[in-house]
Amino acid sequence: MSASWWPGDRPHDGAVAAADGLPHTGVEVSGGKCGRGWDHARPGIQVFELHNGSDRAAEVYLRDARSGAAYGEVDGIGPGTTRTLRADLGDGTYSFACFPDDGAPAVGPKVRVHGGRGGHGGPAARPVDQHDLIPPTLSYQHWIAGRMGPLLDATEKLRSAIDDGDLARAREAWLPAHLTYERMGAAYGTFDDADGAINGTTASLPGGVHDKDFTGFHRIEHGLWHGESASSLRPFADRLVEDVRTLRKDWSQARMDPLDLGLRAHEILENTVQFELTGRTDYGSHSNLATARANLDGTRVALSRLRPLLASRYPRMGRLDDELDGMQARLDGHEHDGHWTPLGELGRMEREKVNADASELVERLADIAALCDVRRTR
Repeated sequence: MSASWWPGDRPHDGAVAAADGLPHTGVEVSGGKCGRGWDHARPGIQVFELHNGSDRAAEVYLRDARSGAAYGEVDGIGPGTTRTLRADLGDGTYSFACFPDDGAPAVGPKVRVHGGRGGHGGPAARPVDQHDLIPPTLSYQHWIAGRMGPLLDATEKLRSAIDDGDLARAREAWLPAHLTYERMGAAYGTFDDADGAINGTTASLPGGVHDKDFTGFHRIEHGLWHGESASSLRPFADRLVEDVRTLRKDWSQARMDPLDLGLRAHEILENTVQFELTGRTDYGSHSNLATARANLDGTRVALSRLRPLLASRYPRMGRLDDELDGMQARLDGHEHDGHWTPLGELGRMEREKVNADASELVERLADIAALCDVRRTR
């Protein structure tokens, strides 16, 4: 943390150039002192040293005084501590809003900034509240409900092939059933224990693939591609169908947390990079690229529900769409008549390109998660 100074201590011009070459301004953010110290406004990139002189933690926003759009935020500024906020300000009127824990919020004085680059500053967005997130969450829940029937049909088809002892047909049925489930990724948090039963891995299971708690799609995958008999797989197929039936029944009473949708829009592909593109979830089918493609579909579904909120808050939506299209095209290039290139058969350059596309999308989607994080406004 850079050195701090406060209104009574710093030079009269109100800002000091620090080692980073940027002007730093000390600002109080406690109670009735919210925003005090920012007396000499200037445009451009700058750093505010936010000092909490109270006895309770606080979160602070630097906002457009007219629209309420936030240019920066700092959470959890502890009592007696200092945190920095970096912002790029153009022509306009700004104010700090301070929200102490278990205390009344306060808004600092309005500060007018002149002389910006054609009036342009850094990106800002109006805060989202929980009520904003309820309609897209309900829409997504309805979409998930509509996918439960196809999921059950696909798992019953898989079980039928295993019951008939036709393991070749079972291997053909396994991937469509699994991908149907993977596309529902934004709901996993609401599925709770059902997700572990239906799509769990051996992570944290002491017995590995032989652990009694290893069930669901990946347990059947391991058996189908490691020479297990149909009779040995029937109990797992029966359990999978029963778990999917229970999930469909329970979903009618489930309630997604509205805070989850934006977060999951980011986490779906974050998990894809961490697990699918490293091969950690491959139990023999070598279908990780197909799963990554299904995860991309799941991300798009979540984003489609959030678009009305993002339209006025995220100006880079077009660029995000282009990057989603680019990753989709790259993955689709590895599908041939229903068969997908195994990760291990990708050349080094192509694997690096797939990883780079996915990682860049994860960074971009982190902005969506941040924009959909509910913030205090009063």
